[in-house]
This record gives sequence, structure tokens and C-alpha cells, in this order.
Amino acid sequence: MTAVDPKNPVSPRDRVKIPRQRMPEQEPKARAANFQEVNLGLSATLAQSEATRCLGCKKAVCVDGCPVGVKIREFVALVLAGDYAAAASKMREDNVLPAITGRVCPQEEQCEACCLLGKKFEPLAVGYLERFIADWEVRTGAVGLPPIAPPTGKRVAIVGSGPAGLTVAGDLIQKGHAVTIFEALHEVGGVLTYGIPEFRLPKEIVRREVENLKKMGVRIETNVVIGRTITIDELLGQEGYDAVFVATGAGLPRFLGVPGENLNGVYSANEFLTRVNLMRAYEFPEYDQPIYDCRGKNVAVIGGGNTAMDAIRTALRLGAARAMILYRRTEAEMPARKEEIKHAIEEGIEIQPLTHPVAFYGDERGWLKGARCIRMKLGEPDDSGRPRPVPLEHSEFEVPLDVAIIAVGTGPNPLVQSTTPELATNRRGYVQADAETLRTSKRGVFAGGDIVTGSATVILAMGAGRKAAGAIHAYLTDGRW
Repeated sequence: MTAVDPKNPVSPRDRVKIPRQRMPEQEPKARAANFQEVNLGLSATLAQSEATRCLGCKKAVCVDGCPVGVKIREFVALVLAGDYAAAASKMREDNVLPAITGRVCPQEEQCEACCLLGKKFEPLAVGYLERFIADWEVRTGAVGLPPIAPPTGKRVAIVGSGPAGLTVAGDLIQKGHAVTIFEALHEVGGVLTYGIPEFRLPKEIVRREVENLKKMGVRIETNVVIGRTITIDELLGQEGYDAVFVATGAGLPRFLGVPGENLNGVYSANEFLTRVNLMRAYEFPEYDQPIYDCRGKNVAVIGGGNTAMDAIRTALRLGAARAMILYRRTEAEMPARKEEIKHAIEEGIEIQPLTHPVAFYGDERGWLKGARCIRMKLGEPDDSGRPRPVPLEHSEFEVPLDVAIIAVGTGPNPLVQSTTPELATNRRGYVQADAETLRTSKRGVFAGGDIVTGSATVILAMGAGRKAAGAIHAYLTDGRW
């Protein structure tokens, strides 16, 4: 059902005839040689045209698909009315990181997948409009920060400054609680800073959103390794915090477990992207390049997710002569966003499907020279629901390589768990937390995001953060555990 919006001059019947507006992009040849943003954002004209398409549904089912519950119908109506400041404020009621989610959130699988307009036509471009409003804030300096409740006298410590931690901080500070984020690295943002490349999420965007949280009153301490510098027990004890939220993510890289992974030139995707992002290899030669030089080299990434796409597109921009994805299934089974796959192919990335390395080999000096691979075929579905890749006998072949980047998943860093005896974990080392309240086995300690679920999307971590913030607020209010 749709509701006639008196502020929308176009009838619902005519709105469906308006095509979905396309995001302007850098040309593939140009962007493959720089680290500037690929997507350029909507103009005001394009944003108005896209907002006009919204059917103004009586029941906004799009919100059901949003892990943080953004009031999409209301904020889109404000975009259409041209009241961008109010639209920004409406967004920030539920999402403290709109400039980030507008860039990296997989809206096509969430809010846009629920859009009624998408049942017969293309769904409303919610993510494009979210980014438009967040970018408008940056251009004008008119940030729509939400109101802050009077101080409650309660203090909350947040371990980790990734999307889950930042979201909890933003929600709890609005409730009047004093919030301090403890970050192990020298820069704030977690995976947003070290894991996502500049051409998808400029670091200045992350810094601005962090500054907005600081303006709201959130305190941030960097270079503090919880479990080494200070423990969870000490935070709750002598430091006087009333609750702790653990949001340390899942940044421990996994490898293939094949011979030759210790050769020079073989990286985990986490290490590769961290060196490029945090150590600013993307600004070479202004900054010394803290990675093996990719210029003129053969580079392959093993994996098919968003991290794999980020790594290989980064290697291409660092000058790789040949940039390849080696993936054991077909392109149709790749878990990466379709937009990222499309962009990669446009830029000249080769995708070699049904290919799996069984060993890496090197020269006498210990430097990588190539990978021995085997062809795969698709079998019956596995636990993921995708066809299981099965090796084909006698199909071995070699791929010459100078750099190989392993992007086959990550696990939890065990530091916090190992120094907090009462904190229960599962057999894989992830923190156990109640699905609804995100309470752990230790009183006063909550946990959420990748440290609980394993690697997931930014927006799902933020959704966990919102849920945790509600539970922490309830605990601080009534003291019940």
C-alpha cells in the first residue's frame, strides 16, 4: 500500500515511471591509476529526482531491512522538501555514521531489498540519498547532531573503535552516559580505517564522523591495548566504569595452510590493507611504501569477498601489471558486492574462477615466484548454501606471481578473552553474548559486532551496536542483570 504524500507533486502512478538515478563515477581507466573515490555522489538535482520516486508507503517496510532502523520514509521526504538539515538530523537519530554507511553499506541486500518499488521496478536508491545528505553536511558544515540528555553519572568503556563501538558510543552519549572509547591503534575507526581502501571510503570521512562523536561528548583514548595496558576487570574495578562493551572485531587473519605461505611476497589481506591505509602507501612516493613494490608485478588475491576486491583493486592502483582474483567457485557465488565486482572488472581485474592454490613456490632467496593451482568444479551445496568446490584430478597448473594476498577470512584476536577469565567464548574463540541483550557471561560486560558473529558487514556491526546500547542503557537504569 502507498500513501499519497501531499508534499510530493508527482502521483504514485507517475513516480514509478521515473528511472532510478545513476551514481556518477570516475572513468575506469582514470580511477584504476588513483586512490580518489570511485563514486562521486549525487548532485542536488539527481537527489531530488531520486527522492521523488519514493512511494511514501503507509508501512515503511524498507526500515525492516535496515539493521540500525533509520526512518527512511521520513528522511527521504525531507530530502524531497529540500530541508537537508532536517534530513540530516532525522538520519542521525538512528545512524551516527551516515557518510560511512552511505558509501559501504550493502543497501541492495537490506533496505533496498525490502523496497516495494523494487517489486516491479528498481528500488529507491536509499544509500545514494543517505550519502548525499551526509556530503551536504560536510560541504556546508551544518552537521545535524542529535540532542544530548542530561548527565546520568554512569560511565561506559568501549573496547575498540570500529563501527560497533562507534555506534554504541553515539547512542549512549545521547542518553546522557559518559562514554570513553579505548583504541589499540594510533588512529580511530577500526576496520573503517585500516581495512577499507581510500577509493571506497576516504579516511577523512571517517575522521569527520569521529569528530562529530567527540563534539557530542565521546572521549577517545588511542594506543591503549585492553588486555595489556589495562584489563576489563580493572576498567570495572579501580577505573570505576559501570559497564564495558567489547567491540574488538575479528582482525586475526586466516591462511590457506598450504606450503610456501611463509615466502616473501605473500601477505594476508589484513596486513596488506593495513600497511596501505594506516601507513599511507597510497600516497607513494610522498610516503615511503611499507609494502613490497607492486609496480610492474604479477599480483593475485585468493578469495572472493569484499576484502579480496579491496585488496586487488588496491594492488592495481599501486602499479600491478597483472592483477588477478583466484577464486575456487564461480563469479556468481562471490560474496562481494555486485557493484565492487563490476568496478573491479571495469578497471581491468582478471577473475580466474574455479581456481585454488595448493602451494606457493619461490626462488633461492625466499621470494615468491608463483602458485601451483588446481581446477575446481561445483558440487552439492555446503553449509553456506553455495555449491561446494571440488578439486578436479590431474588439473594442476602454475600461475607466475610476485605478490600473493590471502583473503579467505579472519578470526578473533584472543587478547581480551585470554585476560578476562569470566568471559565465555565458543570453540572458535568468539565471545559468547546473548542474541537480544548482547550480555556476556560476565556481569556488566556486553559484546557485539565481529567479535561475536565473526566477520560481517559494517552495517550489521552497527546494528549490533544499537541493540547493545539499548541493553546497556537498561542495565545502567535498573541495575538488573
